[in-house]
Amino acid sequence: MVFKRLVYTLIIILAFTPAACIKGAPTISPLEKDAVILAFGNSLTFGNGARNPENAYPAVLESLIGRKVINAGVPGEVTADGLERLPGLLDKYRPALLILCHGGNDLLRKLDEDRAAENLTSMIMMAKDRGIDVVMLGVPRLRLTSMSAAGFYNDVAEEFNIPYDNDILFEIVSNASLKSDYIHPNVKGYRMMAETVAELLVEAGAIEKIKGINEN
Repeated sequence: MVFKRLVYTLIIILAFTPAACIKGAPTISPLEKDAVILAFGNSLTFGNGARNPENAYPAVLESLIGRKVINAGVPGEVTADGLERLPGLLDKYRPALLILCHGGNDLLRKLDEDRAAENLTSMIMMAKDRGIDVVMLGVPRLRLTSMSAAGFYNDVAEEFNIPYDNDILFEIVSNASLKSDYIHPNVKGYRMMAETVAELLVEAGAIEKIKGINEN
């Protein structure tokens, strides 16, 4: 009798629990060895401050995970322009995965954050409609007196239940030894970005563990 009552109670709790609250950890499809990954964003993806293209995070990520990673970063771009640019790249490269790291210039220029969130949402939907998985990196909101992560990234990631990191860029811009200037990583910082993305892919089931960066 007690067991039946417990089962009934559990059913009631699940019935009235919002779907967002019972989502599992984000997962994405395993990446084949010949899979193409599109790293999409602005100067943080392009690699400003990296000295050469081989030190930008997409190139380092490619060497870490053994899959082709296309660097589709455009310095200075805002999300509205990125939204217009993305469809052509998705159709050209037909990637299995989109890595989205965008919106920093919207924040720097104090553009409408709700609109930036809408643009990111449209980018993710665009990829999903093509059967492309998405992972995302959140960009910090920089201020003269303090730095804090822009909350809309977390909201967008939760809406789509996609693998997401909101810490690595905050960590980099908070540490002068990891930066080439006020907002861009240096070689060490970009490698940390690449390793963070690789860890996200491992946790999401897209690739197997990588010796040296995924071990506890």
